[in-house]
Amino acid sequence: MSTPYPFTAVVGQDDLRLALLLNAVSPRVGGVLVRGEKGTAKSTAVRALAALMPETEVVPGCRFSCDPAAPDPSCPDGPHESRPGVRRPTALVELPVGASEDRLVGALDIERALAEGVKAFEPGLLADAHRGILYVDEVNLLNDHLVDLLLDAAAMGASYVEREGVSVRHAARFLLVGTMNPEEGELRPQLLDRFGLTVEVKASREPDQRVEVVRRRLAYDDAPEEFAARWAGEEAAVRQRIVEARELLPSVRLGDAALRQIAATCAAFEVDGMRADIVMARTATALAAWAGRTDVLAEDVRQAALLALPHRRRRNPFDAPGLDEDRLDETLEQFGGQDGDGAGDDDGDGDGDGPGPGGGPGGRPEPDGGPPGDGDAAARPGADGAGEPQAGPGGGAGEQVPARASEPFRTKVLSVPGVGEGAAGRRSRARTERGRTTGAHRPRGALTKLHLAATVRAAAPHQRVRGRSGPGLVVRRDDLRQAVREGHESNLVLFVVDASGSMAARQRMSAVKGAVLSLLLDAYRRRDKVGLVTFRGTAAEVALPPTSSVDVAAARLESLPTGGRTPLAAGLLRAHDVLRVERLRDPARRPLVVVVTDGRATGGPEPVALAGRAARLLAAEGTACVVVDCEAGPVRLGLAGQLADELGGTAVTPAELRADSIAGVVRDVQGAGTRRAA
Repeated sequence: MSTPYPFTAVVGQDDLRLALLLNAVSPRVGGVLVRGEKGTAKSTAVRALAALMPETEVVPGCRFSCDPAAPDPSCPDGPHESRPGVRRPTALVELPVGASEDRLVGALDIERALAEGVKAFEPGLLADAHRGILYVDEVNLLNDHLVDLLLDAAAMGASYVEREGVSVRHAARFLLVGTMNPEEGELRPQLLDRFGLTVEVKASREPDQRVEVVRRRLAYDDAPEEFAARWAGEEAAVRQRIVEARELLPSVRLGDAALRQIAATCAAFEVDGMRADIVMARTATALAAWAGRTDVLAEDVRQAALLALPHRRRRNPFDAPGLDEDRLDETLEQFGGQDGDGAGDDDGDGDGDGPGPGGGPGGRPEPDGGPPGDGDAAARPGADGAGEPQAGPGGGAGEQVPARASEPFRTKVLSVPGVGEGAAGRRSRARTERGRTTGAHRPRGALTKLHLAATVRAAAPHQRVRGRSGPGLVVRRDDLRQAVREGHESNLVLFVVDASGSMAARQRMSAVKGAVLSLLLDAYRRRDKVGLVTFRGTAAEVALPPTSSVDVAAARLESLPTGGRTPLAAGLLRAHDVLRVERLRDPARRPLVVVVTDGRATGGPEPVALAGRAARLLAAEGTACVVVDCEAGPVRLGLAGQLADELGGTAVTPAELRADSIAGVVRDVQGAGTRRAA
């Protein structure tokens, strides 16, 4: 086993270290979500924490790590006899992004359950992580149903596995840590709320601190054991402090004044539900125990708010997490005061600085994105696009200042015809592991979803030959049938946006951007990947390669300059190239191309004929296409409708995209797919 990097040797990242330590003191805080750019020691700090944790005492031979002092009465390996436990290092279990549901929660041997009536259970990662740390790197890329299972287990402290009337329950209490790079996509707000604390991490811009990071890392890589030995004293001191804080935690008193501050803070920032209040209370209590106090002070409440509230204020994928610290201080001062329970500023200077990992003052740095203000206006969808845009292809004369997107709206569902087999999502029909049962077949590998009726039908004719003598059904492996289920998949939604001079009128482009922004919001809700191709002047460019981060797509859209000619053919051909590459990377994910244009094509010889050939190339490959017809004015040429026919798709206006409009967009898209197949 390799020597882990020492936790106390991590340079900076005070918020990250503090949040991890608070969860080590009180796992009921609810885990940590670490957001930040790549290369910021997120994984290093989590793995280092496992080595820092005190050893765990477990029942010998128990696969579920039961505590000898209080074994789980429903443990599948129980009941346990009273005997001395064995000590082992705290478990660190890593959940891979591509893990299956059975790997996470465990699996039942259905064949033995049916034939022998026994619960033969193979534990999953949740059982391995009991009383340890469960680490999910790139948690934002994990399938939604796995995240739901994971967070439900973390909230209830138990995992349930149920298959065809056979159920197993076991304890699953662990410190949950998830890391993610926001550039690769966001978690849904409902899932963000399930993490107790969140921290934003970024690399230091201070040269001296960066030098120290490199110096320590090189020293560790050259001699890991020698480097770890140099930090052994600090590691032992922090480990002992965790033990002492755990012992002190039950004695910490959360007074009425501190509770009022917690409630007032959550109300002031309009946080939904009551989970934030509970998490803040537990975090403030853990902060007091970590500082060696038995009273919760105002500084604990302030630090708890900075860790527990920023991610809960996020209403949609385009909202930057953050907290207005001036408003926080005003709220704490308004509802503070000394009433004998110790709520107030400990040092009397009014700064409310909370304790860092070392117990001293350690204010929280501004999160990436921060509270909405002047500094992030350019990146925030809906912000006024002041300032000169950077020149794109064909830029120059006639280029317009980017128009501001109009207010987004809820769109109708655009789906890909047929039944796919892509990643789970909420857009198009697909054969999935979850959903309604539509049939059965012989399992090609391990049985995961039993079709009970089909299995019984397969086994019934052979009961006399197999010598059945009792009430039980004699089942063989060949009788088992896998359920075929149909649910929904996510897709690649590739936007091809006309940014030429014919689209450049500010009011018109504002409506166009508002429609695309609305479709981006819909793509976020349906867990799609998105990409953005724009064309103007003499060429087309990939403004955003396919990604799960729709907020990045929205930022690129907001700063999109307009002007110049209309190379429609170039835009369609560039979309074709993007799809060709994506089919190699992710062949199961089906694409949906959304062309946003008025249908005009200019520039070069025979631009209309070239655009028609490019459109037919996409149609020949069976690509589902929708044309958002942006033509305006009293005289309409119907060019966008002609383009939709060439693509084998359908044309809709921005008004028809609205969920409350009369037009049946889903029927039109699917009807177009039927015509193309015919």
